[in-house]
Amino acid sequence: MRIDITDLSVEVAGKRLVHDITLRAGSGRVVGLVGPNGSGKSTLLRCVYRALRPAAGTVRLDDADLHAMDARTGARLLAALPQEAGTEFDFTVAEVVAMGRLPHQPGSGRASAADTAHCTRALARVGADHLAGRGFLSLSGGEKQRVLIARALAQDPRVLVLDEPTNHLDVAQQLAVLALVRDSGLTVLTALHDLNLAALHCDELYVLARGRLVAAGPPHDVLTPELLAEVFGVRAHRVRHPESGAVQLLFDRLTAPAADS
Repeated sequence: MRIDITDLSVEVAGKRLVHDITLRAGSGRVVGLVGPNGSGKSTLLRCVYRALRPAAGTVRLDDADLHAMDARTGARLLAALPQEAGTEFDFTVAEVVAMGRLPHQPGSGRASAADTAHCTRALARVGADHLAGRGFLSLSGGEKQRVLIARALAQDPRVLVLDEPTNHLDVAQQLAVLALVRDSGLTVLTALHDLNLAALHCDELYVLARGRLVAAGPPHDVLTPELLAEVFGVRAHRVRHPESGAVQLLFDRLTAPAADS
């Protein structure tokens, strides 16, 4: 299932934060949004997972307008992991993951054996099955993040929208989670701060600055020293990953500090 975002603009409290964005995430592709803080990445994603309504433009899953769907239909197709996701109540991990099955259950909300199996598999996929009986609030930040990703996978969607999915994860967990997302076969739209992780795991990148799209394409074509200087204010040195061949970046300050006199 593909995502087509066309001429999307978003306003919050009368201020336009995202301007006329058009992008596509093809079926089964991993597409990354990158840009400095305040560039509009999270605002755009909130519109995609329907926490916000666009001021203009459309979000389509294949040919269907996402914002015209009823909530249950949309939730069967698209699962989201917001940047600040969680729960204030101390549900067990198993209960949190089971929430991902609600769009597939009848009005009674009663979980079936198939629902339970989905949840068990999802926890195992993120390496968190040993946490099933723990209270969610007792977990570390990294453990919570893996559980929330499991909840999204248990939803059995066709599209994943992830806002900084590697938050709170150590290096090994970051690589494991992004590899899992990459191998899921789902269409993925994700915001990432780490440009090297984005270059390793994304098929295409869209670069945002001040709410506008400034570049798009494969990571090797997009992450140029010129663009990184203009958008991020850093000097970048490009190298090749020794195994994957993906572009990787080493950074310096754009302007060196003046020497002491």
